[in-house]
Amino acid sequence: MLKKHSFLELTDSEIDRLVTRNSDDTNAIQDTVLHIIDQVRNQGDSALIELTRKFDKVNLNALFLDKDEIADLATTITRDQQRALEIAFQNIHKFHSAQLRKERTVETMPGVKCWREVRPIEKVGLYIPGGSAVLPSTLLMLGIPARIAGCREIIVCSPPQKSGKINGFVAYCLQLLKIERVYLVGGAQAVAAMAYGTDTIPRVDKIFGPGNQFVTKAKSIIQSISNVSIDMPAGPSEVLVIADDSAQPSFVAADLLAQAEHGPDSQAVLVATSDDIIQKVNEELKKQLEILPRAEITRMAIANSYAVLVNDLKEALQFSNRYAPEHLILETDEWQSLTNLILNAGSVFLGHLTPESAGDYASGTNHTLPTSGYARSYSGVSVDSFVKKITFQHINKQGLEQLGFTVETLAELEGLHAHKNAVSIRK
Repeated sequence: MLKKHSFLELTDSEIDRLVTRNSDDTNAIQDTVLHIIDQVRNQGDSALIELTRKFDKVNLNALFLDKDEIADLATTITRDQQRALEIAFQNIHKFHSAQLRKERTVETMPGVKCWREVRPIEKVGLYIPGGSAVLPSTLLMLGIPARIAGCREIIVCSPPQKSGKINGFVAYCLQLLKIERVYLVGGAQAVAAMAYGTDTIPRVDKIFGPGNQFVTKAKSIIQSISNVSIDMPAGPSEVLVIADDSAQPSFVAADLLAQAEHGPDSQAVLVATSDDIIQKVNEELKKQLEILPRAEITRMAIANSYAVLVNDLKEALQFSNRYAPEHLILETDEWQSLTNLILNAGSVFLGHLTPESAGDYASGTNHTLPTSGYARSYSGVSVDSFVKKITFQHINKQGLEQLGFTVETLAELEGLHAHKNAVSIRK
């Protein structure tokens, strides 16, 4: 179960080691990903078919499914399942629609007006993970803000199932989003295909989506060696739960396991104010693990996880801010007094009745979030992720008279006389 560490007994360097996850010290992941990127860049579709055979154990006749095939697959799920996806769609759409706002024009001085206007990123690529768990919710989390932003072209890549197709849930989400083609490619090779383009898969301007360590590494490398950008480093899932004596140990254990079942490289961290909480949560973990269908995977992630004992909730937040979790849950009656102390977190879940899985699926917030400590500098996906904000300015005669001297003076002191002349010649 969760190994315990005492916060006060940890040195700074020990805390740094404790909060580091998914590191690639030997560059083994990087080397593999670089090889895959090179293979896709040079061999295109043939590399994608070969890599799908190698990693997914699927022989593909075509690298995509079209509108009719998607429609057929969408009929394989029940009406109750369709309705659940529709409700999630509506809530996510409602929350994200409020993010698209027009900014006001600012007159910085008489006759000088400045403003920003929003423009969508024209071509975006959405990576929808597959593997041990197929995630239609991720398609909604990425596709909805892309639609709201007005992206002209939305490319979706997801690894094929053993049947060589996708499941009905992903297909139904594609229909809700009015996306008529899905590309059957996963892993680092999908990222490379969207970055460079192949005969079948179009090149995009920005790549979105979570994935395993290979997908995350591929996104980081692509951003550094091409002119394609990414949403953020979003790798194996993680949660940090802060719990005091008001917490229900069964709730805490359930929240930890909910993230641990994503994969063996996921991490679930408990930060508790007493030994008693840690002991009771460990007991609950044993009990709840036994009945999980994905118990083997979940147990591996729990072995990669730990508990931290702190004196109080403020100390708990100190550790949490060092960890910078993808998901932060405050299982305490006192959560309202703590929110202003949260500096680094992807998404926060407050109180005893707000499970992280609500945000994963249907509360409305986005579940594509920074992991591995990147919440110190990145936000989660939003409509802002799919747009550019272009600045505009207009200066009239009065404005040039007001501003001209300042620009001429600053240009001259920097030794840029052509800059000065561009103002002087207009006077």
